[in-house]
Amino acid sequence: MRTLITGGAGFLGSHLCDRLIQEGHQVICMDNLITGNMDNIAHLIGNKNFKFIHHDVTEYIYVEGALDNILHFASPASPIDYLELPIQTLKVGSLGTHKALGLAKAKKAKFLLASTSEVYGDPLIHPQPETYYGNVNPIGPRGVYDEAKRFAEALTMAYHRYHGVDTRIVRIFNTYGPRMRLDDGRVVPAFISQALRHEPLTVFGDGSQTRSFCYVDDLVEGIYRLLLSNEHEPVNIGNPHEMTIREFAENIARIADIPCRIVHKPLPQDDPKVRQPDITKAREVLGWEPKVAFEEGITKTFAYFKKKLGM
Repeated sequence: MRTLITGGAGFLGSHLCDRLIQEGHQVICMDNLITGNMDNIAHLIGNKNFKFIHHDVTEYIYVEGALDNILHFASPASPIDYLELPIQTLKVGSLGTHKALGLAKAKKAKFLLASTSEVYGDPLIHPQPETYYGNVNPIGPRGVYDEAKRFAEALTMAYHRYHGVDTRIVRIFNTYGPRMRLDDGRVVPAFISQALRHEPLTVFGDGSQTRSFCYVDDLVEGIYRLLLSNEHEPVNIGNPHEMTIREFAENIARIADIPCRIVHKPLPQDDPKVRQPDITKAREVLGWEPKVAFEEGITKTFAYFKKKLGM
């Protein structure tokens, strides 16, 4: 198997590079490093089954030779990133997806789109099944990411229906683990870095909003199973174990063995009040559900951030 992973130097993309090489694939990692990091793939440089191409996928994509799979993971993926890079986020979701799908069509390759739970917006149905169409503000500050991914899903299904491209769509819920950026603004690295520095934990709003956290190894397993499946319509992959942000802060403080001091800041516009995947489809179609307990996953993530901070 010869596989192209766009956004392959990012948090999730780099873990997928590892997994597919482990499965015997020749992996081409393509990234413009706007949010990706070469540190994430440094251990793969020199591997005969790995190649890195520095390229912006919103421009014409050229890859020499045959391709069996294209995994399109290129995109800013944290609120800080897509609020600072709104145009780039929209372009990679639209133009980038179009270029990647065009390559899949030309190479007769299987195409897997990394979509997101953000397509559900601030949901009015809980937990969120794939059949829910969402509650999204298309012109709000988060709309650049939400609508980019919703458009990418529509374009992917159009290429499947009109051109017969063999497509997959994974809707990824909150995921954490090693290789997250300390400064990416998401709650896991924010809380862990604050806890390790013995700083108060920053909670937006009153902390009653909920999230469901999936360890990266579980997510990668689900994505790999989806790639091997025959399912063309979206599949939720995430951990259905839900907790409030305040509960999450308390757990982080407990694991770090520090007092739980919280600083409250205003809730950002359109921030989802709840987020929990309905993974019935993943269980039935892929035989998948998360295995890594929160305590185990967060302990491994703590160890990674300690090393990054030189502690």
